[in-house]
Amino acid sequence: MYSIRCVSMLVGMLASIVASVPASTEKLRAAPPAEFTPNPTPGGGGNKYRDSPHFRIYNYPTTVVADGTLKYLEAAYSCFVDDLGWRSTGLTFNGELTDTGPWYKLNVYNVGNIPGAAANTGTESKTGLAFLNVVTQYLNTPSVVVHEFGHALTYCERYWVDQIRTGAWWETIANFVADTYLTSSVCANARAKYQQPEGDTLIDLGKSISDSYQVIVDGTSGSGNYYQAWPFFTYLTNNPDNYPGLGWSIFPNVWTKYKRNSNETPLHVLERLAAPTKIQTVVGRYWARMAYVDIGHKKAQQAFQKNRKSLNYANLDSMGSGRYKVKTARKPRYMGSNIIPLKGTGSIAVRVTTTNNAPFSAALAIWSANGTVRYIDLINGNAQAVLAASEEATLVVANTPSSLILFDPFKLTADLNNGLDYQIQLTGAAA
Repeated sequence: MYSIRCVSMLVGMLASIVASVPASTEKLRAAPPAEFTPNPTPGGGGNKYRDSPHFRIYNYPTTVVADGTLKYLEAAYSCFVDDLGWRSTGLTFNGELTDTGPWYKLNVYNVGNIPGAAANTGTESKTGLAFLNVVTQYLNTPSVVVHEFGHALTYCERYWVDQIRTGAWWETIANFVADTYLTSSVCANARAKYQQPEGDTLIDLGKSISDSYQVIVDGTSGSGNYYQAWPFFTYLTNNPDNYPGLGWSIFPNVWTKYKRNSNETPLHVLERLAAPTKIQTVVGRYWARMAYVDIGHKKAQQAFQKNRKSLNYANLDSMGSGRYKVKTARKPRYMGSNIIPLKGTGSIAVRVTTTNNAPFSAALAIWSANGTVRYIDLINGNAQAVLAASEEATLVVANTPSSLILFDPFKLTADLNNGLDYQIQLTGAAA
C-alpha cells in the first residue's frame, strides 16, 4: 500500500463552459489514430521530452525512467480506455463531449518537489485537457502515477467538475483505478502487452475494516477514509451479487448519468443505476461482504486473512446475558458499518434493535474453512443460523437511512457523524 497522499489539483472549469453542456449527449465514436498529436499547452510544455502513442513526458531524468513511466501508463490506458471503454484522456472536456477527436497526448511532467504530495493533476481550460505532475522519485511508482491517471480519466468525463459533493470521491476513484491496474484480471492482458508485472493491493484494512464505522467516504483531514474507500467500487464493478445496473457498466455511467450541475453525491447516481434494487441494500451487502473481504479481489482477501488478528473489532460494550450495546465512539455513521466477529457453533440467533427504530441493514456473514462465505440477512432485526464446526460467523450492522443525504465529505455535519445507536441480543454466541 502506498502511503503518500497524491493530492489532486481539482481545478475549476469556467461556469459558462459547464453550463453549455446539454442534459444528454449522444456520443459519436470514431477510430482514434495510432499516435496522438502532441500538445504542449497543458502544463507549459518544454524542450526535453519523450513520447509514446498516448503520452509525452517532459524533463525526465533518464530515458530508462521515462520509458518505464510511459510503458505502465500505456498499459493503464490500454486497460481502461481500450479494453473497458472509458473515455480517452486524449479528448477535450470542453463543450459538447464527443468521441470524434482530435486526440492529444496526455502530458506528464517530472518535478522536483510538490509540498505534501508525490504527484498531482492539473487541467488547462483553453484546451480542456489534463496533465500530470510527478515528483522525480515516484516516476516509476505505478500506484502513484496511475492514481493521477485516474484523475485525468475523471476529468475527461467532465460532469463531476465543480461539483463540490463529488470532491472527495475523486480520490476514491483514483485509488480504485490504481489498484485495479495493479491487481485485477481485467487489466492482465494490458499489463502483459507492455511487459508490466502484477502488483500489490493498495487496501488499507485499518480503514476498510477497523474504521468501517466512518461515513462511507469521509474527507476529514487527518482521519478520513476517502483515499481508502475504493473497495466499494471494486465490489460494485465485480458485482458478486449480480444486481442489475451494476458491474463494469457503472463506468462511465457514474459520470455520464450524473445530473448536470446538481451537486448531488455519487451515491445518488448509484441509486438510479441500481434501481430497482435499493442503494441501501447494495451498501448493506457491500459491508456484509467486507466481513471477509469477499468482493472478488483475491489479493485483498489474502491480505485480510494474513492480518485479520491485528484489526480492531472493539465495537460493543457487554451488558450481560448476551446483550450488547454499540460503543458511542464506534456507532456506524452515514452508510458506514460495524463488523462484529462472533464466537459460537451450532444454533445461534441474533436480534438487533435501534433507538427510535432507526433504519439499518444487517446480515450474518458465515465463513467456511473451504473459503466460501454465505449470507443471512436480518429480517425485522432477526436472524438464525446453524454453524458447522468448520464455520464461523460475523454480524455486520450498517447505517443505511431510508433517504440519501446531500453531503460534502470534506464538511461532515452532525447528522452524518452522530451514528446509529443500537443494541444486540445474542443466543448461542458471544461477541
